[in-house]
Amino acid sequence: MTFKAEYIWIDGTQPTAKLRSKTKIITGEPVGLDALPIWGFDGSSTNQAEGHSSDRVLKPVFTCPDPIRGGDDILVLCEVLDIDMTPHESNTRAALAEVEARYGAQEPIFGIEQEYTFFQDGYPLGFPKGGFPAPQGGYYCGVGADEIFGREVVEAHLENCLAAGLGISGINAEVMPGQWEFQVGPLAPLEVSDQLWVARWLLYRTAEDFGIAATLDPKPVKGDWNGAGAHTNFSTKAMREGYDAIITAAESLGEGSKPLDHVKNYGAGIDDRLTGLHETAPWNEYSYGVSDRGASVRIPWQVEKDGKGYIEDRRPNANVDPYVVTRLLVDTCCAALEKAGQV
Repeated sequence: MTFKAEYIWIDGTQPTAKLRSKTKIITGEPVGLDALPIWGFDGSSTNQAEGHSSDRVLKPVFTCPDPIRGGDDILVLCEVLDIDMTPHESNTRAALAEVEARYGAQEPIFGIEQEYTFFQDGYPLGFPKGGFPAPQGGYYCGVGADEIFGREVVEAHLENCLAAGLGISGINAEVMPGQWEFQVGPLAPLEVSDQLWVARWLLYRTAEDFGIAATLDPKPVKGDWNGAGAHTNFSTKAMREGYDAIITAAESLGEGSKPLDHVKNYGAGIDDRLTGLHETAPWNEYSYGVSDRGASVRIPWQVEKDGKGYIEDRRPNANVDPYVVTRLLVDTCCAALEKAGQV
């Protein structure tokens, strides 16, 4: 027998990487991740090589059922290697793996809220051609054809993610017309990042069938419209057990050069979105607060009430690399908790 394996990888496009994929026909019975073959591709066509030395390697790191094709077909997320089998310079997963191994005993977990916007014929879905819809107000978690646009794509994407076995924990319409969100997690750093990349691929692929494009642009419409983020919820075992660790983690993100170190790696175009308006803090200022959606980092009210839980970093853009944002949060917060003896 034969089955189809869709090999998916992250390319080297700057400043925001793109997803690529191609299909491999495999003969034999379906196999597990470790038995899937490595493959190759032309890196000169994906901003990952020069033409005179263009071979790059795809190493499978995550697999799940393919809900688009069905049957025994699978999706295969890969990391990119050079031909000497070392991580390619565009491979941000490898650095996260090292940090997760270093701080694994603290049991870091994440839930990432992926916002995105639908476009059709060059306009955000729900925007009249040459004009604008009614101002924001009724679109968030709304219902009705006058306020909700693209629900059929969203529902199809949700079903595809669930059929693939991804850790999707919810969906909702967002503040701007044609803007939506899905959540992945709670999962460990590598798991949440791998699954978010696959969920993004499924979003684009699902929307194809409806003649609609999805974008992770952090400010898809200029002016008085909300941007699109990837709010990142984070905790460790100590944070899930006590409030002092919550405060330590929140304060560590504001120490020294940490605010800028994080923000400059939280997605291209972040200064267009983090303006201090539209439920954001200014990109060049750091703050945290309880129940404050205008802060850089929010501590949910329930966390303060319970005296334990998680923090929400509201700064990452929708187009952030999840391997990067999870690595930075683990590296900064876990190091601070370790130094404080809160592990």
